[in-house]
Amino acid sequence: MPRHRSFPADRFPTARFAAAGLTAVLATGGLAACSTDEAEVVPRTQAGATTAAPADDPVEATVAASTLAFESADVVVLGPAESAEAVAGMAGELGVPGLLGSASELADELERLGAETVLVPAGTGSDTGGEGADGDDSGADGEAGDSGLETLEFDPEDLSVDGSEPQIAEPDAEAAATLLLDPAEAPGSVVARASVEAAAGAVAEVPTADPRATSDSVAAAQASDGDGVLALGAAFGDAEVVERRMATARTAPELPGGGQLAFPGRRMIAAYGSPGVPSMGILGEQDLDATVQRVQDLAAEYDDHSDVPALPAMEIITTIASSQPGADGDYSAEVDPETLRPWIDRAAEEGIYVVLDLQPGTTHFLEQAKLYEDLLKEPHVGLALDPEWRLEDGQKHLEQIGSVDAAEVNEVATWLADLTQENNLPQKVFILHQFSGSMIADREDVDASREELAMVLHADGNGTPGMKMGTYDSLRADLPEGIRMAWKNFYDEDDPTFTPEQTMDVEPTPWFVSYQ
Repeated sequence: MPRHRSFPADRFPTARFAAAGLTAVLATGGLAACSTDEAEVVPRTQAGATTAAPADDPVEATVAASTLAFESADVVVLGPAESAEAVAGMAGELGVPGLLGSASELADELERLGAETVLVPAGTGSDTGGEGADGDDSGADGEAGDSGLETLEFDPEDLSVDGSEPQIAEPDAEAAATLLLDPAEAPGSVVARASVEAAAGAVAEVPTADPRATSDSVAAAQASDGDGVLALGAAFGDAEVVERRMATARTAPELPGGGQLAFPGRRMIAAYGSPGVPSMGILGEQDLDATVQRVQDLAAEYDDHSDVPALPAMEIITTIASSQPGADGDYSAEVDPETLRPWIDRAAEEGIYVVLDLQPGTTHFLEQAKLYEDLLKEPHVGLALDPEWRLEDGQKHLEQIGSVDAAEVNEVATWLADLTQENNLPQKVFILHQFSGSMIADREDVDASREELAMVLHADGNGTPGMKMGTYDSLRADLPEGIRMAWKNFYDEDDPTFTPEQTMDVEPTPWFVSYQ
């Protein structure tokens, strides 16, 4: 005999029914034995395609979830959007699909499922039957027009069904289905969750509607390999976007702190400078061991002030502006990548993010970035461009403020994004340093659309609090969409240096903070 799902006997003291169209069996003194003609539900065990649907359309959302999770179902729970909780509760109790809307709106899905019986919340006046023989909509009880559906009401308070107990054969398989939910709840998402769980599919809440966002969402994506996937919520984007992000989540390594998106799940607190060069910033004031401890201590100072975890970071000046042209004539001294390798490797061991900072002189930023390609293939290594030190031919450092145009920035961004994609890496931090508008005069043309990059505008202003905020506010004005803000604290040039609490009170709160 098939296994079956049923309600506790004390909820159904008088009668029960089996599948739709079967005769109800009266019980005197308890429930009768199970009928061999139990209603059946069949989960979808062959994975469907990746799909996306809006959560705020109850009909579309619940049909999408039902399609994802079920091949067929003799019994379906149905009701209007305002009865979402009751529909979800009953669908979960019975292990059957839940749908929101009227039978006329849901006719195609009811036909696909092969539904014979619908259960509706009592007192909702649900249009469950479609049009009858005379073109009218039938009520909620009995045979529903000419649709062939038997309709029974259930009490939303205790989930009892007209004194009858639906007998549902327990499926032998679980659905190959994963539902991704934006945590913001809507009636459609409540019932969609119940449907997928009823079929023993997986449900994952995904912050920021991106499966790469956290360790939990990455794990859910990896567990869903081989499943059909439904992303419910407009913030997920279309099916193509979801499928691409799921592929990354399933295969790319995670960032320090978890997940594959740099922000908004963390803030980075960095020591800035170059190893062995104390005059360039605090990173060079001590050896590697002491630097690791220093950035960990810096990040810990933000624990009580940041609304997300503070992650230790290093921003390493990798090519250093020089007053002399050097052998290659570019007024920039390039640090040997092998000199940096111990720092990169140790950072990986300690969960520290690293940003390689370029001061290129007369060299194109992209030409210098390519020198460090092997280091940039590491999942915890990003890139920073410092236009102050980008010279035109004939210019010299400190005689003028350098600059870069958007075209050059976009070339580097495209190369870095492609490198990230081709090597199956998590999102990379990509920083643009700026303290004067002239440093990136056509900044409105910077393209921040590549989702392989977390692009950040680093405000490098120093001085009094008023001067720093003036710089910060001017730089964030008309910032291209997709670029976040970063902040620098100077120990010597600021008067006074901002505390962690003051830094986190800056509006908007910076995502990357460096100390020089």
